[in-house]
Amino acid sequence: MSGKRSIFEDVSDTEKQQAVQPGMIDRGRGGARKAIRAWLMILFALVVVMIAVGGLTRLTDSGLSITEWRPITGAIPPMNEADWQAEFDKYKQIDQWRIQNQWMELGDFKSIYWWEWGHRQLGRVIGLVWALGFFGFLVARKIPTGWTGKLLIPGLLGGVQGAVGWWMVASGVTQGEGMIAVASYRLAIHLGLAFVILGFLAWYIFELGREERDLMQARRAKEAKLFSLSTGLMHFAFLQILIGALVAGIDAGRSYTDWPLIGGQILPPDMAMLEPMWRNFFESPGLVQFIHRCVGYLLFIFAIIVWRRGNSSAHPQTRFAFNAAFAALSLQVVIGILTVIYAAPWQIAICHQFMAVVVWTLILRARFLTAYPIATSLRGA
Repeated sequence: MSGKRSIFEDVSDTEKQQAVQPGMIDRGRGGARKAIRAWLMILFALVVVMIAVGGLTRLTDSGLSITEWRPITGAIPPMNEADWQAEFDKYKQIDQWRIQNQWMELGDFKSIYWWEWGHRQLGRVIGLVWALGFFGFLVARKIPTGWTGKLLIPGLLGGVQGAVGWWMVASGVTQGEGMIAVASYRLAIHLGLAFVILGFLAWYIFELGREERDLMQARRAKEAKLFSLSTGLMHFAFLQILIGALVAGIDAGRSYTDWPLIGGQILPPDMAMLEPMWRNFFESPGLVQFIHRCVGYLLFIFAIIVWRRGNSSAHPQTRFAFNAAFAALSLQVVIGILTVIYAAPWQIAICHQFMAVVVWTLILRARFLTAYPIATSLRGA
């Protein structure tokens, strides 16, 4: 039998310790959430830098300077003049040098080579950072329950991205076909996949920023209509990013530099000059830029609708997220117009591409908060 207890005794120390237990939802699910989130944030930053370096590689016409795909040995650059000359000789065999760059000397070639080498090297660094993190957390058994498959996705997509990158470059490494750049639709796929990877990383970072029980509770307050609208805005923005890559791939942004007209007209001149007709949607500078403009107008109009609906949310942080996304998109429209008017100088063009990353991330953030709203008490409000 247990001993007598004082009427003034609430609980014993043992009972107190037993009462303090973690919630059943979080038990066994925690893992190294903060460490994994920090790792994903590093990957996110590296992918953003990768997109910027890729844009500068394109703007400097450096993407075809390395004519071979050597995933392992390609990490070592030319180490002496003989190696440099050998690389330059390979470049001289492709159409870009024969048609456009016969003026180049070895020193000129080195400058474009370093851009492409740096772009590929950064891809290798991203792959290494992902592999070290993923397998390190896996071996240490620090991955939260249900997250192993999720964390595998960016690595798999990164491997596909490397193959797509070479598939893109191979379209411009030609002899006797008259190609002086990569195929624009392949560039669009390459850039689009980079934004998909960025999207997965951003979403995971948002999820890991909150406890599992918090997310499960927040899910009950999901704003379904607003979530659907923000999903539509996300897809619409992604479409515009792909079309922007088509514009970049054929330098269509430098074809017509007047605005709001294009070539002094409502419709661009010679917009359907290529045969067969479908080629114009990928290769006609006037038509491709015109489509990019029109989709931009429609995207902005739809963004106003979503923004107004977002401001009717009962959650202050959700409203703020939609305000931030709309502000970034508005700034992006202005930068896009300046890019056209000034014939896409690299300084403005790269800002336009970087702002696409900002807009994309902020739309994803707003969408996430419609799915998992952060409740605010009346006192907090």
